[in-house]
Amino acid sequence: MAEALRETNFTFDSPAELYRGKVRDVYRRGDRLLMVASDRISSFDHVLPRAIPHKGQILNQIAAHFLESTRDICPNWLESNPDPNVAVGKACQPIPIEMVIRGYLVGHGWRVYRDGGRELCGVTLPEGMREADAFPEPIITPATKAEEGHDEDISREAILERGIVDAVTYAKLENFTRRLFARGTAMAAERGLILVDTKYEFGLLDGEIYLIDEIHTPDSSRYFYAEGYAQRQERGEHQKQLSKEFVREWLMEHDFRGLDGQTMPEMPDEFVDRVTQRYTELYERITGKTFQPADTFDIEGRIRTNLESTSWATK
Repeated sequence: MAEALRETNFTFDSPAELYRGKVRDVYRRGDRLLMVASDRISSFDHVLPRAIPHKGQILNQIAAHFLESTRDICPNWLESNPDPNVAVGKACQPIPIEMVIRGYLVGHGWRVYRDGGRELCGVTLPEGMREADAFPEPIITPATKAEEGHDEDISREAILERGIVDAVTYAKLENFTRRLFARGTAMAAERGLILVDTKYEFGLLDGEIYLIDEIHTPDSSRYFYAEGYAQRQERGEHQKQLSKEFVREWLMEHDFRGLDGQTMPEMPDEFVDRVTQRYTELYERITGKTFQPADTFDIEGRIRTNLESTSWATK
């Protein structure tokens, strides 16, 4: 099995602050960010004990693919990728909202609906829907961006009441979200996929809104296979997905939903291999490129070497 990058602890010629997120190690120096996509994987807002070989490279390269393809819609933070697992760019002030957009009734939205809920984040949900049905038009269901623990659903009205952003800024966020989702939907359709739902994160720099973090990756998005979608819906079958939802399903099968008192199961080698295969498949399906795995013998050493010619040279 290939080696996996669990975490990094780089020191640089010029000091930088380190923030370790669920799956990324983010180094900040002034107005610059260096973001290392580790091979950690999270679900139910918990980081799983085992890392997934090549996952960080795959996420980093998918994110770069879509960030480059959407610059005409919204400026974004990314400037370069000096290593397969590394992105460098602008440090923005994050807006503490995840702009979640849903084209289909699945996941959290479906669970709310199944349990009798007909409103999500202030959006009224139509009657008579089945799991994986398409909404008449995509709905935006924001979530607060928690420092720790679970993000929480929030309505547009609550965002404005709390003064998280003003009405003009929120209208721009909604506009960017719908246009980015439309672009992602069109790009997925070209590859025989349906972009089911996703989230976008934004930040501010010099008064301008920037798209930050990753977009349209299997960690932030859900995809269906377009072929056979209608037939599976008609027969009431589960849709064939290309996302990390199957990891959540595996955890639930092993009695873990991220609740207090539950013990996270240990993933066997066979399942870890399967997760890598699924991530690789999504990369190749969504980009149309053959995945070229980077050398994993000494991932941290490789990153150090690739940073030598940049302003982020390590000691």
